[in-house]
Amino acid sequence: MTGAQPEVVQYADGRLMDVHRPTGGAAGPAPVVLLWHGRGGDERDVLRTLAQEAAGLGLLVLVPDWRSDRPDGGRAELLASLAFAHRNAPGYGGDPERFVLAGWSLGGREAIAVATHPDTPAESRPTAAVGIASAYARPAATTGDSPLDHLATDPSPVPVLLVCGTKDEVVEPEHTLQLSAALTKQMSAVELLELPTDHAGVVMTTYDPEAARCLPATDPDTLRAGRRTAAVLARAAGLP
Repeated sequence: MTGAQPEVVQYADGRLMDVHRPTGGAAGPAPVVLLWHGRGGDERDVLRTLAQEAAGLGLLVLVPDWRSDRPDGGRAELLASLAFAHRNAPGYGGDPERFVLAGWSLGGREAIAVATHPDTPAESRPTAAVGIASAYARPAATTGDSPLDHLATDPSPVPVLLVCGTKDEVVEPEHTLQLSAALTKQMSAVELLELPTDHAGVVMTTYDPEAARCLPATDPDTLRAGRRTAAVLARAAGLP
């Protein structure tokens, strides 16, 4: 974990995004990961530890705030952050030809939905998608339908990588296994990683009831599990 602090930019009027520049990897433009947080409003900080770890592997990681409690479920903000990332990644040293859309919890459903939906414009579609500890059977705000529904009938247009925690009691791992099975049935490129941790641990955090949010983890086993999630982001981007 690098611990480097991100640059904070606006991706839309008053809406903030952390830019974690790569601190490791080869010279030249870096693969890009746009990483969406979960249901809690404006919680880009929750994913900071994971983003720092991924940046240390050579990725440019962009983490926007967004709010699922908007009337549109956060659709406009998520899509605005996607457009901003595609447009501005080269200016931060990123390679737009290696663009991963990823998300944790509710953000994972939205990421998989946008990446795999047949109506997503070519200029918006990533080169791979990563869903982390999410459920996929409910409609996504971004597309209006459930990723599981369209992926049960059509192959994914991009590789999909899935991560879940075997001790997750918030979003049980069965949700991830269900999507993995549907992708496999459709002969889609899919990778599944099951980690021995919980909903917070897959992103290198621990839930603090007093703070009512996830905070950076210190437990070695949790950090070890979360580093494997960062490695999945790197593999999705084509890094060894």
